[in-house]
Amino acid sequence: MDKYCDTSKLSIRQIDKPTAKKMVVKYHYSKLWTKCSVALGLFIDTGKEHSFFDEPEEKMVGVIVYGDPIGRLTGQSISDEIKRTEVLELTRLFIHDGYGSNIESWFISQSFNWLRKNKSEIKALVSYASPVEGHSGTIYQATNWIYQGNNNRWNDGWIFKFEEDGRWIHGRTIFPYYKTNDPYEIQKQVNKTFWIRKELQKHRYVYILANKKHKKKIMKTLKHETLPYPKSRDTDESEIITLEPLK
Repeated sequence: MDKYCDTSKLSIRQIDKPTAKKMVVKYHYSKLWTKCSVALGLFIDTGKEHSFFDEPEEKMVGVIVYGDPIGRLTGQSISDEIKRTEVLELTRLFIHDGYGSNIESWFISQSFNWLRKNKSEIKALVSYASPVEGHSGTIYQATNWIYQGNNNRWNDGWIFKFEEDGRWIHGRTIFPYYKTNDPYEIQKQVNKTFWIRKELQKHRYVYILANKKHKKKIMKTLKHETLPYPKSRDTDESEIITLEPLK
């Protein structure tokens, strides 16, 4: 059974973008930086005394990044009560393993509190869980986000796998390497077998940060239906296509 973390030893605070970027690029599964309006670090008290200062020694074990959503109408897509400048997207979350099974939900909940206190203009958050990575949004479910579906449609984009037992990779991730994400153009550049399949749209989650009065208005004017939480096993997979090297 997974142990719970001692949250009394945890704290969060805002960190600069270079520090957040370093952790995300090195440790996050995407290895990619993203849009960042707010970056918060997760720190744990090591129980040791700092070697230079008369205070406890801390270690940064995680980072959460909120950024301006790509879509200009993201706020309106949630509710007409939310302006473009009143919504942020949770774009990256990473925590080192081994600190307890509840640490992610604690960190996310504490980030809500930080935003309410320091970014009171933000009324809502949006985030996406990628079926490509086998994610159905378990951590959003654990922190009571609203699930708004993925419409059960396939994107026009492809995902790629270059080793038979490797992981699936987004087309946009490989674009810098091949200057294209067209699988048949990539086939001209790759001299070994690889696999492709259509990408399922991401699961969309929304969290309302607004005060009680404003939240009530927003909840009454949501543009999308609130749906039951999905499970990982509910995620369909498109047909896998094998592409052999061109002669």
